Amino acid sequence: MSVSIDLSPRVALVTGASRGIGRATAELLARAGARVAVNYRTDDAGAEQFVRETRAAGGEALALSGDVSHPDEARQIVRDVVSAWGRLDVLVNNAGIWEENAAGSADLDVWDRTFAVNARGAFVVTDAAIPYIEKEGGSIVFVSSTAGQRGESRHSAYAASKGALISYTKSLAAELGPRGLRVNCVAPGWIETTMTAPVLADAASRQEIERTIPVGRVGRPEDVAGAILFLVSDLARHVQGEILNVNGGSVLVG
Repeated sequence: MSVSIDLSPRVALVTGASRGIGRATAELLARAGARVAVNYRTDDAGAEQFVRETRAAGGEALALSGDVSHPDEARQIVRDVVSAWGRLDVLVNNAGIWEENAAGSADLDVWDRTFAVNARGAFVVTDAAIPYIEKEGGSIVFVSSTAGQRGESRHSAYAASKGALISYTKSLAAELGPRGLRVNCVAPGWIETTMTAPVLADAASRQEIERTIPVGRVGRPEDVAGAILFLVSDLARHVQGEILNVNGGSVLVG
């Protein structure tokens, strides 16, 4: 028996979606039939390419520029999606940054900037989206990280912000479940993206990282996108408050 995921006529918003995990997720949601709005901050070319390719394949797509760390812009992104398509069913909070901040460096700028994008940005977008998603009985997914589960040396701001998303997921799952909304989270490990490229480009570093992954390889953006597609689909209709690990077995906390 074959099983397919059909997201039509649902409307999805993916933040930070011009490349990497966000782009792969947007592409997979569009292939499943969703109308997809991709939010981006600076990569106009990547976002517009996604729109062109999706429309050429017969889908519907929209590119929305906006910095989620600015509350007014974050709220406007949601309003623009609803204005364009009249509804919002799926929200994937993917926008994030990863910057080093060594302990004892007193680098408050990195801490504030990281939380503004990774945690507060996800909060503002989600809070603005809830009234619309609630009407459709939709789904929210946060993109956290293994760093949010076990911590990460020299990246405490990133780890703490991703840990906040896990707690936020569980809180919303308990609060919004009775109102018909599903809220879940994915926690990727090492994934091939532009964000991780500087580390993974070093052969010795990559080899050391891969030794910590039981399946023996670094993940790809589509590995995470597949998990997100499952969580927003009807196949996961009884999954609530879950932190789905996509890390090749490197952190066994599921």
